[in-house]
Amino acid sequence: MKFYVIFFYVVLILKANIAIAQLKTGAEATNEYLPLLKAKKVALVVNQTSLIGQTQLADSLINLKIKVVKIFVPEHGLFGNVEAGGNVNNSTYKKTGIPVISIYGDKVKPAADDLSGVDVLVFDIQDVGVRFYTYISTLTYVMEACAENNVQVIVLDRPNPNGFYIDGPVLEKEFSSFVGLHPVPVVYGMTIGEYAGMVNGEGWMKNNIKCKLTVIKLTNYNHDYRYILPVPPSPNLRTQESIYLYPSLCFFEGTDVSVGRGTDHPFELIGKPGFKPGNINFTPISIPGISDHPLYENIECKGFNVAEFCEDYIVLTKRIYLFWLMGFYSQSDNKDKFFNNFFDKLAGTNKLRDEIIKGIAIADIQKSWEPDIEKFKLIRKKYLLYPDFN
Repeated sequence: MKFYVIFFYVVLILKANIAIAQLKTGAEATNEYLPLLKAKKVALVVNQTSLIGQTQLADSLINLKIKVVKIFVPEHGLFGNVEAGGNVNNSTYKKTGIPVISIYGDKVKPAADDLSGVDVLVFDIQDVGVRFYTYISTLTYVMEACAENNVQVIVLDRPNPNGFYIDGPVLEKEFSSFVGLHPVPVVYGMTIGEYAGMVNGEGWMKNNIKCKLTVIKLTNYNHDYRYILPVPPSPNLRTQESIYLYPSLCFFEGTDVSVGRGTDHPFELIGKPGFKPGNINFTPISIPGISDHPLYENIECKGFNVAEFCEDYIVLTKRIYLFWLMGFYSQSDNKDKFFNNFFDKLAGTNKLRDEIIKGIAIADIQKSWEPDIEKFKLIRKKYLLYPDFN
């Protein structure tokens, strides 16, 4: 009997590994979307993650004789070498002379002139499945611009590395910003293709406008997969650990605590000068294109490296981990200056900050999210393209 039980689990593991090995991104399914691009003038939204194998999507399409006429780029630029919040400039693409147009900063979406003569826009960006990661805001604004200018949108879907759970406060409308446009939890458990369908279907763009949307699906994907990103999606998310920790640690960007920008371990470290607990010291420095003038530049900080805990605290529990945030607040010598104005935008509400100040138990804070999360799940379910997590 024991032999059969072991054999059963071995078969399951082998099947899972085979399925993961056979996973294909939307970009790889060229036979599905090339017919939609032939004889059309095509615009792209791409960056360093937009690959078919090792080849940039733009290069692949150009080699396949697709007429690419414009390239739009989000935060961090075409090559992912611009720090968070940094200027993304217009340029041209290699020797082709194709215009590369920034849609991050003062200009968040293509203008009517940018889309003049464009028939189809292809969006292919690797997301991390977190509300305040700005690629989904760029997606929304691109869809909106295309709807306004009668341009078809094709989203080439990619796996969500945080797609195996849902957690965090749901954004309230008055806290909407570029780091959170929609009433979704911090971690929403959808691929970028599913998210595009939800934005379109729920009428979440300006004036409830809808675009002509096609999603090229993933092959052999479900929301239980632990997808390891082959390319860092931005300069300060360099490891799988940082991607798992990002939903929990990014809250610290709304506080006086460093998340390790300007070190070799961004979004794996937390600390600040004069902090008494902790087991490591680190000194942020300016790193051009990655962290120009980070918080506490050239000042030694004390704190923790939490990368080793992400499997236990995040992956296994499938929760945002609030203990670190609560702990740093409780140890703060100047609680009035612990939070900055960015915190409520990241949280999508002022309730989380108030709960931390009042010392509400973490379990009770998490329980306060549940009614809104349950409402969101009903919306989310309508737009899932793949089997859900257990």
